[in-house]
Amino acid sequence: MNNRKRETTNRHIRSITYIGAIINFLLSVVKVVIGYLAGSLALIADGIHSLSDLTTDAVVLVGLWLGSRKADQSHPYGHGRAETFAGGSIAVILILIGGAMIYYATIAIAKDETNVPRVAVLIAAVVSIVSKEWLYKITQRAAIESHSPSLYANAWHHRSDALSSVAVVIGFVSLLFGFGHGDQAAAIAVGVMIIWVGVKIISDALKELTEGAVDQDTIEHVKQIINANSAIHQWHQLRTRMVGREVFLDVHILVDPNLNVAAAHQISESLEKTLDEQLARPVNITVHIEPDLPSLRR
Repeated sequence: MNNRKRETTNRHIRSITYIGAIINFLLSVVKVVIGYLAGSLALIADGIHSLSDLTTDAVVLVGLWLGSRKADQSHPYGHGRAETFAGGSIAVILILIGGAMIYYATIAIAKDETNVPRVAVLIAAVVSIVSKEWLYKITQRAAIESHSPSLYANAWHHRSDALSSVAVVIGFVSLLFGFGHGDQAAAIAVGVMIIWVGVKIISDALKELTEGAVDQDTIEHVKQIINANSAIHQWHQLRTRMVGREVFLDVHILVDPNLNVAAAHQISESLEKTLDEQLARPVNITVHIEPDLPSLRR
């Protein structure tokens, strides 16, 4: 495993998360203050939602710190699954937020609550949408590059905030056209979407925790790398699993039976080095060497 690759990725995740935390804090202050002055409960709720993003930013950083600790006697495969649990925790928060949006929107419709449209509320909501959607895109890009489950979950938390601000805008526009429950209807739709995303993230986390294989694209890439090594006559029993961002991979390779142990070991070392260099995420490889005999071919 390339430790330098891991540390570079960790720095990138921390930088993205710190940027998100600063923007979340500023947005929460602006939205709560404007919502209070304008008498907009929707914007105040949206500001509290932005404040909740600070919690998930902290979860990402704690998960990264725990997951980056070196393997030890009690955790010989490392602590990478701390990041998986962090992602699952954020997913639970997303589901709770989605449920709360649906609940309070339904109560507001039942009470026939409406507000007076105020331009300050619209401006704050638009600023929130632009900034949070930008945060979503850069965080999602970093999550894809690093294969970080917690960062991916946090990216969707950013988008959920942007979507809740969209509900505020829809509510403002609906009030202008005389429909007082547009924001509540939009909030219910957004809540359902957020819950769906949270369930999907938890599903992915459970797949890893039940020893699911890595994605098919990565498996195909691994196969191409093995097949490109002319010293490997045949291979079988390729197995993969994830521990946080790290791929654990083991494979049996058949080599020339006339090679000495040192030469056969060199083939194994070469394969491990190539896989580590060409795979985007950290990889831990175990290669079992077998002589290329008819009885061992499969």
